[in-house]
Amino acid sequence: MSRRSRVVAISGALLIASTSILGVLASSHREAPLISGDPAADNTDLYAFVSPDDTSKLTIIANYIPLQQPGGGPNFHPFDSAVRYRIHIDNTGDGKDDVTYTIRFRDRAASGKNGVSSFLYNNGPLTTVTDTNWLAPQDFTVQRTKSGDTKTLGSGMRTVPANIGPRSNPDYAPLAATGIHSLNNGGKAYAGPRDDAFFVDLGSIFDLGGLRPFNTLHAFPLPTEDGVDGVAGYNTASIVLQVPISEVRRSSTKPVLGVWASADRRETRRVTDSGQFEWSGDWTQVSRLGNPLINEVIIPRHLKDYWNSEAPSKDYQFKKYYETPELAALVKALYPALDDPNTTGRTDLTLILLKGVPGVNAISDNPVLADMLRVNTAIKPGVNGACPGGTADASQPDRLAVLNGDLCGFPNGRRLVDDVTDIEIRAVAEGYGAFLNGAFGLPDRFPNNQVGDGVDTNADRAFLSVFPYIGLPHSGYESVPPLKPAMP
Repeated sequence: MSRRSRVVAISGALLIASTSILGVLASSHREAPLISGDPAADNTDLYAFVSPDDTSKLTIIANYIPLQQPGGGPNFHPFDSAVRYRIHIDNTGDGKDDVTYTIRFRDRAASGKNGVSSFLYNNGPLTTVTDTNWLAPQDFTVQRTKSGDTKTLGSGMRTVPANIGPRSNPDYAPLAATGIHSLNNGGKAYAGPRDDAFFVDLGSIFDLGGLRPFNTLHAFPLPTEDGVDGVAGYNTASIVLQVPISEVRRSSTKPVLGVWASADRRETRRVTDSGQFEWSGDWTQVSRLGNPLINEVIIPRHLKDYWNSEAPSKDYQFKKYYETPELAALVKALYPALDDPNTTGRTDLTLILLKGVPGVNAISDNPVLADMLRVNTAIKPGVNGACPGGTADASQPDRLAVLNGDLCGFPNGRRLVDDVTDIEIRAVAEGYGAFLNGAFGLPDRFPNNQVGDGVDTNADRAFLSVFPYIGLPHSGYESVPPLKPAMP
């Protein structure tokens, strides 16, 4: 069989057998068959980083409800009061919680002069989170469980309403600022809509694993062009916590943390005579997220929802999918011009994604295999969030993070600016770059170390330099995400 014939056969087989490959690079948006039908409980992205403006604090951003069309009224996209949202911290390396933050939401009855009899989300302009013109308000509670003791850090805190349009939200930034709440541990909390900070060329990736800047290297070549951010213009639901590092680490000499987020539902749902959902039974985990792209790229389709239900401490059962990654086979088949990456024996991916790199972000000398976003809280950003002495441009964070020697970024935690799409494509393709080749002996295949989707930044909304860091949500008045003109 010719190589081109093999390409067609392999491409077709992978398309049919595994949407994990074609879900590559949607971070965790609709990544598993069952959770795609339950968006309110669907983790989309997780970020964890030492706060650049206060390095004594850890910031964790857990996003849910993928690909929100900003004009999706009149209900828009509230958090679900029947879901238990949780953020987990492991500081011993066993893949189990040592500190857990539980966030629960409550739907409040509208109050004040406007009452509740309306088809609208609001009966007038909204200027604060407590505005009585808001007819669908929510509040939330944050609890911390540590060493078996549960403490409420904040309750009755209002979520932030949707960015509906210029009549309803004449000045959204000050409104959103009223949704920043102080916690009684010295931290902060925010819950509400924000811009989807992930950036990726979804359209090209879904088209047989395409990378527009490298179209001519593809087995089915097209003219080279710039990447298009397929998530631009969409919103997400963000839970942002900022907590003292001293509260979550073991000690100053044991500074590495493993972080993951999850969502739980009760086991049983019934519809009442009045058409309402009623939940009962034990809590069960339906979604989780640690490192980006794992359930999309590494875990095969038939195990995706099972993976979502498992704890990181049981991730040893998925080891073979890390060490024989299907994505490497796809890269090898669809990009014959690249230097073929190894498709078996990939202990490099096990090390980076399931153990942590010794001396950088390994939690212990003998960690269990566990998917967690590991962050070394002793590696602190400097001016403008840059990592002192580590980046190609020492004045700013490097989007390729550890690939370019910026140890403050992914896979040492994850910042908003980190281009995890390009980082993970290059890692799977064994194009780790000169820094990791020299520092850790990881392979640096060429031109594999140059590939990417051509979307290098989140250009539709600027990140903030202060809490909650993630950009403001898009307005429903301008609800159509920007689209590239159709090809002739």
